[in-house]
Amino acid sequence: MTAAEYWDKYRPHRGEGRQRRPTAESFDWTGVTGNGPGAEILGDPNSALDMGPAEGENAAYLARAGVDVVAVDFSPVQVARAREFWSDVPNLEFVQAEACVFLEEDHRLFDAVYSTWGAVWFTDPEELFPRVAERLTPGGTFAFSHREPINGQYGAQKLGGKWLEGRETELTVYRWQYTAAQWTNLLKRHGFTGIQAEVLPHPEAGTLGTLLVEAHMI
Repeated sequence: MTAAEYWDKYRPHRGEGRQRRPTAESFDWTGVTGNGPGAEILGDPNSALDMGPAEGENAAYLARAGVDVVAVDFSPVQVARAREFWSDVPNLEFVQAEACVFLEEDHRLFDAVYSTWGAVWFTDPEELFPRVAERLTPGGTFAFSHREPINGQYGAQKLGGKWLEGRETELTVYRWQYTAAQWTNLLKRHGFTGIQAEVLPHPEAGTLGTLLVEAHMI
């Protein structure tokens, strides 16, 4: 199993045709409908880059609002499914590529770059952040979310789960997670300003929340 094939298996129940697509009626950072802010975090962009869109509902929401959106995912299966789901939505392009490779090879600039439990969570920030900075327009917004980290589990953490059980020697998947203060320091080192980072509590007691980070490039 390659890394891309690992992500091919994300939400297989959605692979039954366009009638099963998400509604894309709101922009979601947390995975819990109505919990937390929406697209206003991104400002008022004319263009946006979604890194790790999977089913593509956030990208579709922005495109329906008139934003030109490019959505980049590592998985060929996810990209093919998203293209089918949202073929009727203008201003929306799905690209199959690894995030850092795309940022290096595609020289378009974006008013907003974002990731909702997506590529930012699964890419080394020391590699990703300088590349994001080069693709943001002056004053552009970089925002991302991931699950609230467990106390003490910071930095590159090996990912387990149903798609890796018994196959850890074949493939190692990492996710990079930090506290709000740690993300703030990382972003400052890479030239970002106006940084805001906070944990949005989960509405269900005892369930981990979502860490949401917003930053800007002068």
